[in-house]
Amino acid sequence: MNEDQVNDRTRAARASFFGALLAGVLACLTVTALTGCATTTAGGTVGADRSQLLLISSEELNQLAAQSYDKLKSEASNKGVLNPDAAMLQRVRTISGRLEAQTNVFRKDAPGWQWEVNTIKSDELNAFCLPGGKIMVYSGIITKLDLTDAELANVLGHEIAHALREHVREQMSQALVAQGVIGAGAAIFGLGGTSTKAANVGYQVLLATRFSRTDESEADQIGLELAARAGYDPRAGITLWQKMTNANQGAKPPEFLSSHPADATRIQRIQNLLPKVIPLYDATR
Repeated sequence: MNEDQVNDRTRAARASFFGALLAGVLACLTVTALTGCATTTAGGTVGADRSQLLLISSEELNQLAAQSYDKLKSEASNKGVLNPDAAMLQRVRTISGRLEAQTNVFRKDAPGWQWEVNTIKSDELNAFCLPGGKIMVYSGIITKLDLTDAELANVLGHEIAHALREHVREQMSQALVAQGVIGAGAAIFGLGGTSTKAANVGYQVLLATRFSRTDESEADQIGLELAARAGYDPRAGITLWQKMTNANQGAKPPEFLSSHPADATRIQRIQNLLPKVIPLYDATR
């Protein structure tokens, strides 16, 4: 047997081994996906309903979120930037409270969460709601964008929607599966550290951002309905993103590489949803 024949047989053996191992990996992932798929929320009027891959305990994640939130509060307090504006804090808490009261439409357990709302004095255009209902609003998003109550309600509704839908839990589950596949591929092909890092970067840039855009779209939908049910005009979602567009001119990557939909895409989606949510808003009046 000459060297070429030996190499051919080696390649064939490796291909056979790879096929069997890949089949096993895929079978394992299929079983995991089937046992881990669920939905965390009802669809609501906007129809935000799909199955999610959930492999991580929500209780553990909520505990981690609470610890992270407490750390952030402690750091902000030490710097003198935690809740320095009593009027702003009261405003944010009032709007948040009205939104929280409507969360039972999507999750029956959500009104009983240990909700907490605070503000940080910062020029940053940012706000978030961690798993379990821990809300933080940076003053810059209110002052720099000169938000109305309805616009602020749309911001908060969007962030609360992320927590209701447990997007962090879902993305961590997706990352676990992706890392398992990447690790298996590295072992099969004998890839070095550089190749494995490239695979990880590829996942983050292409797949992870796609998942995040899906999450953002769902949060827009659910947040819009929460705001409408709480008595805040959902049309403010359009003026909100018009303000965000003006504030972010020239600072955003192309949509296909971004973790957030383009502002124009968001505005169009909100316009398409208005016929569903305006009657909810009108009913509160």
